[in-house]
Amino acid sequence: MRTYDSIVADLQSGVTSCEGITREYLAAAERGKGLNALLAVFPERALEQARSVDKKLSAGTAGPLAGMVMTVKDVICQKGEKVTCGSKILENFVSPYDATVVERLRSADAILLGKTNMDEFAMGSSTENSAFGRVKLPQDESRVPGGSSGGSAVAVKAGISTTSLGSDTGGSIRQPAAFTGVVGLKPTYGRVSRFGLVAFASSFDSIGPFALTTKDAARVLGVIAGYDPADSTSVNVPVPDYGASLNKEVKGLRVGIPGEYFTDALDSEIRAAIERRLDVLRSNGAVIREVSLPHTEYTIATYYILATAEASSNLARYDGARYGFRAGGVKDLTEMYVQSRSKGFGPEVKRRIMLGTYVLSAGYYDAYYRKGQKVRRLIQNDFIEAFKNVDCLITPTTPSTSFKAGEKSNDPLQMYLSDVFTTSANLAGIPGISIPCGTDQQGLPIGLQILGKQFDEATILRVADFLETIH
Repeated sequence: MRTYDSIVADLQSGVTSCEGITREYLAAAERGKGLNALLAVFPERALEQARSVDKKLSAGTAGPLAGMVMTVKDVICQKGEKVTCGSKILENFVSPYDATVVERLRSADAILLGKTNMDEFAMGSSTENSAFGRVKLPQDESRVPGGSSGGSAVAVKAGISTTSLGSDTGGSIRQPAAFTGVVGLKPTYGRVSRFGLVAFASSFDSIGPFALTTKDAARVLGVIAGYDPADSTSVNVPVPDYGASLNKEVKGLRVGIPGEYFTDALDSEIRAAIERRLDVLRSNGAVIREVSLPHTEYTIATYYILATAEASSNLARYDGARYGFRAGGVKDLTEMYVQSRSKGFGPEVKRRIMLGTYVLSAGYYDAYYRKGQKVRRLIQNDFIEAFKNVDCLITPTTPSTSFKAGEKSNDPLQMYLSDVFTTSANLAGIPGISIPCGTDQQGLPIGLQILGKQFDEATILRVADFLETIH
């Protein structure tokens, strides 16, 4: 595992080149095949890009991520490469264009190594729902790495790439970051362009980075953030220098602790690990305050009503007629639709499409979808009120550490509760970051979550970096 600082040091000293570093990561990808973190590797394209960056380094014209080897979740489009979304229905679909984030990474001279495995259409909390096999936790291959961006988290933890891009709809960056023991950052909704991100739930989805350090996550965010006229939900607000937020003290910083996140359901080892970090903040001058987010108990129900409704609408385009998998041997158009979707989608995607279609149906729209939108507003208001008195919030990322593969596959509700501490940030559109916070008695990583005000990624990065440096 290499941080970007170590790569830069080696490039500057002449110990290696971008091409040499890329070959190191390609070898790591080959060694780590058994983890099933990658769905595609682009050796020739990556080496060609590396050689181009080496020339730029020699000429003094290289971008801010020169030599950073990255992987990208296979829900983000790269021109000329497959974008499967972990689904059989898009198994052979080749993207005709680059996502905006991919264009920005290329412009910054990041080297794109491959595409990472994921829960089908980003629907899952364990990366067991991929049509191409489950992803394994590097520390214990019998366990899950979290989801839906489990492949991206594992790629970073296993040293297959320096950093990786994932997508977060209800915790799909932060939860796998916690399970694998890396940094995972979900930006404010609208901070990073979604153009070229295949939609799951359009009002929730956010693209963000995985990294070994907060500093590396901040570097990637600084490149991919910013207004994009190609995305109507992109917000035109200035992008600060996130690096300037780091290496700062926390004296006087007001940190909120929402009691609703520290219930009896929380694993005692996770609670103790977070309390130790709070003691560190307290002893360094931060002001720790208890706050209340009274509608927290409704977040999971609200999220799964609204997100599945959006999913059922977004996934209607996969019908076998326009692109993607088409069932053969059918008699008419209706049978083609039914067979293509039945054979192309996996069970979790079907479950969410049916849930979403139900809550949007004429007889239940007001009872479920409209009510869900009203509760979403109440949840957003809880955060607005809390942030009047504090600068950020600290919570657990997950109620438990990684669980065994198959343990929750037959109990969707228990699986959905894996996201109980992360979905609220997506409902409210605020930024959140998960950082490693020690391990439990089994040696499994524990994650600590920091939530901030809209477009104030700088503060959560500052706190994350401080805790990372001090401990």
